[in-house]
Amino acid sequence: MSGIFRGNFALVVKIVILAGVTAILSLLAQSAFARGEIAIGSFLVISIVALNFTYLTKVSIPLKFFVPGVLLFIAFVIGPIIFTVVMSTFNYKTGNYISKEAAIEQVLIRGVEPDANQTTFDVVAGKASDGKDAILVSDVANQKFFLSTQDNLSTLDANEVVVNEYGVATTAPNFVATSLEDLALDDSYAKIRYKFSDGYYIVIEAQGVGAVFRQALTYDEKTDTMRNIQSGEVYVDNGRGNFALEGSPDSVLTPGWRAPIWFENYTKLVTDSRVRTPLIKVFIWTVIFASLTVLSTFAFGLLLAIALNRRMRGRRVYRSILILPYAMPSIMSILIWGGMFDSQFGAINNLLNTDIAWFSNPTYARAAVLLVNLWLGFPYFYLICSGSLQAIPSELLEAAAIDGANPRQVFRQITLPLLLQILSPLLIASFAFNFNNFNLIYLLTGGGPRDTLDGELAGATDILISYTYQIAFGTNILDFGLASAISVLIFFLVASISFYGIRKSKVMETFG
Repeated sequence: MSGIFRGNFALVVKIVILAGVTAILSLLAQSAFARGEIAIGSFLVISIVALNFTYLTKVSIPLKFFVPGVLLFIAFVIGPIIFTVVMSTFNYKTGNYISKEAAIEQVLIRGVEPDANQTTFDVVAGKASDGKDAILVSDVANQKFFLSTQDNLSTLDANEVVVNEYGVATTAPNFVATSLEDLALDDSYAKIRYKFSDGYYIVIEAQGVGAVFRQALTYDEKTDTMRNIQSGEVYVDNGRGNFALEGSPDSVLTPGWRAPIWFENYTKLVTDSRVRTPLIKVFIWTVIFASLTVLSTFAFGLLLAIALNRRMRGRRVYRSILILPYAMPSIMSILIWGGMFDSQFGAINNLLNTDIAWFSNPTYARAAVLLVNLWLGFPYFYLICSGSLQAIPSELLEAAAIDGANPRQVFRQITLPLLLQILSPLLIASFAFNFNNFNLIYLLTGGGPRDTLDGELAGATDILISYTYQIAFGTNILDFGLASAISVLIFFLVASISFYGIRKSKVMETFG
């Protein structure tokens, strides 16, 4: 059997797999470069070179095992971290999503105004005889008809066109109408400016309706400014991703573009009370939530582990029952608990004969979150505490009992210190996990309760990660730059706490 993976057959299989991977990565790289994603395209090219060099040469055998993992690590860990850090230095929010070139194009498209009479016509979109996009225009009130392209406007006699029962021309010489199905699939017709008269053109506003507009804004590439043709007003780049009116920085043209503002998103966390105040409240609750979760799940898991560490009838059955919450998908458990806490039909209120609005009161909502997390987390600590108790030498416990120590003293002086030394890394990891326990908060309370009518963004149960989600996706103004800055802050907080905890527990020294 081992001979199959050697010799010419193995070489052919390796070349075929490499060729397939290279082809796929090449297509992705080509697509990335075509879309202007230079960083992604460059990484894919480097990956192609690295994979082929590693597996087609014998320079280093260990590289054959490390290269795929390193490439995936860079793509899915290092890459997102770098992207988040970079985006945290940008004005990147609603109205400032796209590149500057795309923003200029959109500003010019929107920088139009209707004619004085706000004239509209009935139009039929299609193609002229030369293949250019065209519209058949009907001025029903005056019984006039035109054929318009982007460059030309020609008048048609009434006897040259076929009109429907509403007096709207549907066919004409040198014109082929486009079907409604094709129009529904292609929105490019609405972006074309069809010639009407000097300075004015027709734009399709709705299906079968065209309106007369004229260009109000122009862009000067040399000075990088926008100018209103009619009023003479000049809009300059304000350095924050928008063209702002000279002398009136609050008057800006939309949309804007992603622009670097360096550390402004970070300074907002300290100087802007609208961001700072809820952030401090959320941070305090996050620390309390993560700490109480670790303490409660560890204590309850340890209590059960000690209770079931003794010989008793049915111990295996009890152990199987206790790990059921851990075996069940957490998402399902959270949703079930959410239904049980329902104020009208929930099982908890029915059993207690109460009408508590669990998710409308901040105190009750936080208690519910901690209770559900206790249910989800104690089986894990029960399992690891059970194993750790087995690892404690029985001679230590017997010696302490001989010296006259009672069970409480044995637990406090011997069992618990040894458990904490063994489980310190896991306790730290649990704290870090619950510091970012997005699923629980999002699925159970949504971060609420919050007073949205007063513009309150942070809810009573929001932790830092769910608060960040609210900033990025939960409001009408989606501020990805500020959310990225908070994400970077969370990263350093969790990393610092974890490093400090590991250093204090001397885990690294133990393994060293």
